[in-house]
Amino acid sequence: MKKFEEMLDHLKSGDIQTLEISKDDFLAFREVLIKREDFKHFSGNAMQGAQVVFTYLQVPRS
Repeated sequence: MKKFEEMLDHLKSGDIQTLEISKDDFLAFREVLIKREDFKHFSGNAMQGAQVVFTYLQVPRS
């Protein structure tokens, strides 16, 4: 779980532009993501092959 928090922090700070999460890790990752106060700043797009690519939005989604 700690690794997911660190990955999200790197995405938020701009150290990385995208974050790819595999199907196997998605549910554990989602648990960490939805507990964050800045949850609505993260946007995930499902890709072919069951990967989800997350980006950080400066303006939170509605």
